[in-house]
Amino acid sequence: MPETTVESLGSFLETQVLDPWKGPKKVIPEEYYTSGHRTCQGCESAQLMRLMAKAGGPRSIILGATGCMYVANTTYYSTPWVVPWMHTQLGSTGSAATGTAAALTAMMRKGKMTKEPINVIAVCGDGGGVDMGLSAISAALQHLHYNLLILCYDNESYANTDIQVSGSSPYGANTTFTPPGKVHRIMHKRWKKNTAAMLAAGHPDVKYVGTVCTSYPVDAMNMVRKALSIGGPTFIHSLDPCPKGWDYDPKYSHELGELAVETGMWPLYEIERGKLKMLGRSQRIVNGQFKRKPVREYLMRQGRFAHFIDEDYDYVQKKTDEMWEKWLIPGVIPFFE
Repeated sequence: MPETTVESLGSFLETQVLDPWKGPKKVIPEEYYTSGHRTCQGCESAQLMRLMAKAGGPRSIILGATGCMYVANTTYYSTPWVVPWMHTQLGSTGSAATGTAAALTAMMRKGKMTKEPINVIAVCGDGGGVDMGLSAISAALQHLHYNLLILCYDNESYANTDIQVSGSSPYGANTTFTPPGKVHRIMHKRWKKNTAAMLAAGHPDVKYVGTVCTSYPVDAMNMVRKALSIGGPTFIHSLDPCPKGWDYDPKYSHELGELAVETGMWPLYEIERGKLKMLGRSQRIVNGQFKRKPVREYLMRQGRFAHFIDEDYDYVQKKTDEMWEKWLIPGVIPFFE
């Protein structure tokens, strides 16, 4: 009996050839996420949806788990999606992605659809991906014969239901479930879950895992294009500043995304076929070409940390320094030698 391999199982289609764009002038003008959404002013997750759809192009299917990008994008029978789009339940991002890829496989195999490359992109917030949907995402990443991308838009809270704490909420953040008080000033004492690195380490056969921030839009789009081109299941984790949940003036969303990277609190990297590469400003930090900014510059710009005192800033700085100076892979893999 012949050995069963990923190749013999048969992917439902070849991936599209999506070459990287070399600078903003090379980006296509067409939009596949347009007017009609009702996101908050300064919403970086909406910006991510626009960039993601542009990167994937017209032959894409978007699957959206319940969250900000479901509620804001389907209000009053209107939608900003120009490409086909489907809503799925809060914890079923991975299930929807796998099921859609499997359905396309069957339809094309039976001759009921023309065989062609179609991008399957499933999006989820940190509540639906980092917490509730983590098991389904893990399962999706084990189905190596299906081409799909799972993209987590992380605004560091359950923002859709009024800013509750999530596994992605940073230490000390003021949320509706972790408000500071006179007796307990710091209610949330967990460190942010290291989701992308965890999925990469736990699914070594996955060809592509990465982190992005839309403050670097061309880089983010090119990573989406690479994830869609490489074949098999892939995962991208995006940090998306949220004016409502983070409590800042919406005009500073782009600047806060940059500060998250420049302070080292959000490392940018990709793990392609098991090889890690730091990207952009994070690569310059590793090479010693850029000195990380103090985390205080980032945290003080957000009202959710208004209750911090010096010892809180010092603690976050210490943990961030440890992440870059003592981890096995700086800012990525938290193991000590």
